[in-house]
Amino acid sequence: MSAKNWASSSKTRKNSVKALNLEAAKQKAYRLLSLRPHSERELEIKLLNKGFPKAIVKEALEKLHELKYLNDASFANGQARHLAANKLWGNRKITACLREKGLDDRLIEDAVEAARRELSEEEAILRWMKKRKSKGRPDRKEKQKNFQSLMGRGFPPGLILTILGKPAEEEADGENG
Repeated sequence: MSAKNWASSSKTRKNSVKALNLEAAKQKAYRLLSLRPHSERELEIKLLNKGFPKAIVKEALEKLHELKYLNDASFANGQARHLAANKLWGNRKITACLREKGLDDRLIEDAVEAARRELSEEEAILRWMKKRKSKGRPDRKEKQKNFQSLMGRGFPPGLILTILGKPAEEEADGENG
């Protein structure tokens, strides 16, 4: 085999390996996305951790964008809505969770704002309290437990104190009105 043919053959093998790596990276990304939505950064980290070269990962992510399988704005909105309405989390915890997923602060802010148009933090606290309702009037110890739990869910202390201080009749009126 001449040097020219060998170089040409080597180049073809490299291109074919690159194509196989790209296809494998896309397939892994499809599998991950079929399990649950991911942010672009989350998917990038997972693919890099699987040993795919950075250039291949970048190319695979571009292809996913083209095919509309990857959209950070849509992902942020869906996650924020889920965390606000289903998990009854406060804005601070939602923001922290979305930051962990590598989302941009502007996207996070917009997503939390959109989620709060559907369910305010006050309504989320009231729903959470209704779910955890104990019989009778909560005593001081129970209010402290509720306060700590709501703080852990990312609600602001002022809002928690305001709601915990309301008599039960006012809370019921707020839900119906």
